[in-house]
Amino acid sequence: MKNPTTPGAGETISAEQADKAMEIEFGGLKRTLGGWQGQALAWLGAAYVVAHLLVLNIHPIDPWVFRAFHVSVGSVIGFAIYAAAPVHREGIPWYDWVMMAASVAVLAYIAINLDDLLFRAGVLPTFWDMIVGIAGTAMVLELTRRAAGLALPILAGIFIVYSFLGPVMPGVLHHNGIPADTFFSYIYSMQGIHGITTDVSATYIILFVAFACFLNASKAGDFFNDLSIALVGWARGGPAKVAVVSGVLFGTISGSAVGNVVASGMITIPMMRRVGYDRATAAAVEATSSTGGQITPPIMGAGAFIMAEILGIPYTDIAVAAIIPTILFYLACYVHADLHARKHGLSGIPRNELPPLLAVLKRGHLMLPIVLLIGLLLSGYSVFRAGAIGIIAAIVASWLSGRVERMGPRAVFETLSVSAREAVQLMAICACAGIIVGVIALTGIGGRFSNMVLAIAGESRFLALVFAMLITLVLGMGMPTTAAYAVAASVVAPGLAQLGVPALTAHLFIFYYAVISAITPPVALASFAAAGMANADPWKTSLIALKLGLATFIVPFMFFFGPELLMRGEWPAIIQVLVTASIGVYLLAASTEGWYAARRIDMVSRAVLFGSALCLIVPGMITDLIGAAGALAVYGWHQFRAPARTA
Repeated sequence: MKNPTTPGAGETISAEQADKAMEIEFGGLKRTLGGWQGQALAWLGAAYVVAHLLVLNIHPIDPWVFRAFHVSVGSVIGFAIYAAAPVHREGIPWYDWVMMAASVAVLAYIAINLDDLLFRAGVLPTFWDMIVGIAGTAMVLELTRRAAGLALPILAGIFIVYSFLGPVMPGVLHHNGIPADTFFSYIYSMQGIHGITTDVSATYIILFVAFACFLNASKAGDFFNDLSIALVGWARGGPAKVAVVSGVLFGTISGSAVGNVVASGMITIPMMRRVGYDRATAAAVEATSSTGGQITPPIMGAGAFIMAEILGIPYTDIAVAAIIPTILFYLACYVHADLHARKHGLSGIPRNELPPLLAVLKRGHLMLPIVLLIGLLLSGYSVFRAGAIGIIAAIVASWLSGRVERMGPRAVFETLSVSAREAVQLMAICACAGIIVGVIALTGIGGRFSNMVLAIAGESRFLALVFAMLITLVLGMGMPTTAAYAVAASVVAPGLAQLGVPALTAHLFIFYYAVISAITPPVALASFAAAGMANADPWKTSLIALKLGLATFIVPFMFFFGPELLMRGEWPAIIQVLVTASIGVYLLAASTEGWYAARRIDMVSRAVLFGSALCLIVPGMITDLIGAAGALAVYGWHQFRAPARTA
């Protein structure tokens, strides 16, 4: 059987292109460590993950010590992995050994002085409290710079400077100023760096990063790609549809849009190029479908876990609320792929070059860990227990495969070590986001900013939602989703709540725009990564991705007007909203693609379809009837004018 991604495809994606794409989101340069340093790092990483699993499931410890352990030991791993500059990529230089030792010293200081720190942090700090706070904050900023680029540390630095310049700031930015000892002891406590964002990183994120790594080690990722190819690779524009289906299957086990692009784009982009997709469209389809993975249950992006902690609700409630928006997102991607193929006469991959579906389904046991995880969560098991059992299930699932795929003790050890390295990036992002969250709480700027937004928006909730969207999209430019959501939730969500927007609705609204900022020009990380892999124009790729994800820019506004979109309400109403919104998404795709009723359509028809789509997406019987009437009118008009024709 011929593999559609090998020479016959005409193109392949190199490891260098994949590494370059990853560096778009995570700006660090990873070191090559060998010998005793590589071995020590592997053992430390494995022990790091095992320690988290033990604390979460068997032997809890004090929350502050646990979070400090998560950040400090994670920093040791991070400073070993990420070089300070491109010229130091091999071996660990002396100054990084100093940083690693300081990370351990900071952890020891917190553990030894825990009882006293619980009473005096941010209130009556000592000189050494301030020194430890300064050192810990500086190390978090530096590690984030290495692992995730400059955008987030610069923003955190601006907030830090603002804390001291408050007395000279005008208007709503004015505050009385904060002494250095109070500031740093507060920021390096459970109100800042070791606060809610790090709590989520030390619990949910590291658990599900490990789960995803074990799934990949069990070859579940290969199974999902093969299943996608076998299911829809033969269809019209099949490779693009493979990218969409792969985004649903693989995206749910990965918390990074760029990570999804790299993992599945190495297969799907060459396939799309082979059947006739231009470079920019192939990259845009992959970027959009990969971005949707962060809003796909059961394992959404890391921001969803932060949301659960902020709102104090079970994570399963958020996952259930995301079901219909996820369906609409991927339906839009799939319809765009189909209509684009119709318009340009693109075919699929010949069936004799595809993996047989029955042969792929024989490896269906690799889906058991995800099925088991979902079942346990719905049965009321804690997320920690369900995740740990899911990891064990992934190991067992590999034993049911061939001898090559079977995970033995060495493979388990290596996967644990890889999990730690993957988790360090998100740990740094969450810890750095904690600085911003802490400053917002300490200075009170969040409440004043919300009041300013409310004053501008007046009593219009719609206008307030528009401001929230713009703020979140701007924050998401160049920043990972987790940080963009955490900051926007601290600044914007309180104002929306004052206008009567339900808490879950407001936070999901913000989260969705934080996610789709990855495909929003002018800085679209996922689009740029896919463009780099396809050798396409980044700006053109971003604009096409914006068109493909247009439904996701509209649907969040409907969360407030139609709570049924979030699975809230009676089942008949929920089903009606799902059906009419799905039709609306189809019409939206037809409008933007310019193809409807088996023919190209003029601009007037596209405008009518666009309006009809909005009416159908908005929940309500009257709007549904108006939307349906518009769609039927356009269909009848074109049927009357001329018979249907192909591309």
